[in-house]
Amino acid sequence: MTSTLGIAVIGTGRMGADHVRRIGRTVGGARVVAVADPDGDRVKEVAAGLEGASAHTDPAAAIAAPGVGAVLIASPGPAHEEALLQALARDLPVLCEKPLTPDPAGALRVMEAEQRLGRRRIQVGFMRRYDAEYARLKELLDAGGIGRPLFLHCRHRNASSPSFFTSDMLISDSVVHEVDAARWLLGQEVTAVSVLSPRASSAAPEGVQDPQLVLLETAGGAVVDVEVFVNCGFGYQVQCEAVGEHGSARIGDGQAMVVQSAGRWGGEIPQDFTVRFADAYDRQLRGWVAAVARGRVEGPDAWDGYAAAAVSAAGLTARRTGRRTPVDMAERPPLYR
Repeated sequence: MTSTLGIAVIGTGRMGADHVRRIGRTVGGARVVAVADPDGDRVKEVAAGLEGASAHTDPAAAIAAPGVGAVLIASPGPAHEEALLQALARDLPVLCEKPLTPDPAGALRVMEAEQRLGRRRIQVGFMRRYDAEYARLKELLDAGGIGRPLFLHCRHRNASSPSFFTSDMLISDSVVHEVDAARWLLGQEVTAVSVLSPRASSAAPEGVQDPQLVLLETAGGAVVDVEVFVNCGFGYQVQCEAVGEHGSARIGDGQAMVVQSAGRWGGEIPQDFTVRFADAYDRQLRGWVAAVARGRVEGPDAWDGYAAAAVSAAGLTARRTGRRTPVDMAERPPLYR
């Protein structure tokens, strides 16, 4: 491998453009050499700002472009499987934004292709694992600092949802982050999902059930509750409190600086996930580039992506039926143990 890793970025929408900017400004040892997006005008505009980068409307062409040594997938979820399989066919390392695929069946097909290579090549973009607060909570739980975990109380709030957001996407696009975080923090698989819904908020778009309360049961006997509210109006807020046998620990209060002035005190609430988790995205991308240089995958892998998809599928069934739904999980392949 050369000293500078050439990356093909698939998808130049909000996340893809943010990753392009990040690679250029905050990540050493890598550069974008190809970009792909179905929007020809947009992809040309992005490529124009990158010295020597080629623009493509076909992901396969970008993945096959000269100088590409790794692939970053930031396209919409339904397009992930095809791009992942194309990258694996060339034995290229991949950082794929969540979801790995929108459904467990697609994730299984991707894992089968990766297993045929005989080594892990895929990292999934669950960036919370790279957040400093989440990392400290993980260290505390692993060290037994509050005893055996009994509960995780989670909140996931957005100021407003995009126009295309649906009731199902509260689970598949938002709660999926809590699913991965819970699995990682607790070191346990999720075994069943229940979903409860209050009367929809007046701020929710017509036909969207917002907010929702998602309950996750784990193999180790812990319970995780997630309040997901994507039209809360006041900002972006992610919080997690772990309750153990001997104590509790909470992250996400967002009180790095409190201002007291003119008879009032307070602080700012981030309005966007790219602000709240900016440092985590930086750490994730730096870590991925460094791992690729060593020929390794060190972050969330394809199994983690599959597990999140399986839990999300159970959550969607639970939401539609109103019933507690067991998670249907395949046996974990040796490559991911």
